[in-house]
Amino acid sequence: MIEDKNPQRTPLSELGEFKLIEHLTENFKVTQKSTIKGIGDDAAVLDFGKKQIVVSTDLLIEGVHFDLSYVPLKHLGYKAVVVNLSDIYAMNAKATQVTISIAVSNRFPLEALEELYAGIATAAQLYNIDVIGGDTTSSTSGLVISVTAIGEVNEGEAVLRSGAKPNDLLVVTGDIGGAYMGLQVLEREKEVFKVNPNSQPDLSMYTYIIERQLKPEARKDIVELLKQIDVKPTSMIDISDGLSSEVIHLCKQSKVGVDIFENKIPLDPQVISTCEEFNIDSTTIALNGGEDYELLMTVSQDDFPKIKGNPNLTVIGYMTDEDRGMHLVTRSDEKIPIIAKGWNALKD
Repeated sequence: MIEDKNPQRTPLSELGEFKLIEHLTENFKVTQKSTIKGIGDDAAVLDFGKKQIVVSTDLLIEGVHFDLSYVPLKHLGYKAVVVNLSDIYAMNAKATQVTISIAVSNRFPLEALEELYAGIATAAQLYNIDVIGGDTTSSTSGLVISVTAIGEVNEGEAVLRSGAKPNDLLVVTGDIGGAYMGLQVLEREKEVFKVNPNSQPDLSMYTYIIERQLKPEARKDIVELLKQIDVKPTSMIDISDGLSSEVIHLCKQSKVGVDIFENKIPLDPQVISTCEEFNIDSTTIALNGGEDYELLMTVSQDDFPKIKGNPNLTVIGYMTDEDRGMHLVTRSDEKIPIIAKGWNALKD
């Protein structure tokens, strides 16, 4: 056989994270009866009787997902758990266990890892989950954390990304954009510190958005709320990569379109004022920022009376027929196509 001296080399950045996953896994077929939902959602769903098991896993890599120059290790341990639990709640499930694996270089003393695990323990206590195992190994390139989250859901109650229907309402929890703007403030202060190591930043004006970045919370309360008001979303996803990316996932999986109304997107006043300070458009941040770990869901219009006026839930648009496309309706009533410009882990 003649060796190909010029093999094709496709940069991973051309695909992005989600197209890469689709490409690498397109030939994987589900063969086990217990696999209800495999690759392609916030978590896999496994059926072992009356309860279905929900499983999700995630990697956090130093220099890619976090910067230890401003991320305290205790906060990092807490966040590593919480962002994985968010995927479980996005399936309308109850989180029950996690496994924690780390790869660590020899620049970290024991005390540093104790801080990391103190954050993990705090998250486990607050979210009432068990840490049931994991692995540790050495690393030549800093700290790597892998968390697998496990949950359970009653048969028929799991919510996938694929159930949205035209005319369903698009609903978001809480407010969005804060985590990204918190990151911008921290990055700015890092650059100031490089120039003047004696400077002490005053972050009192940014406490909410910095907490959104360093110590996010998963919306366990929303899963409980939905049960209380007897609402089962038709589809759901958590906002980890930005509103635009997540709504595109829902639309593609459900084969629908969407109209999102700019004036309905919930923004905290601190996000708005910080966007003005940085001269950044707040709608752009809401659409593309990511790391808010709020839940984005579609709800039948029949359930609108049950969610109307609830301070935790905001209707920001509605689903349309697939051929009508995905649009942002601006404050001036223009329709702009929605494009995913959120977090891409594979971008150079």
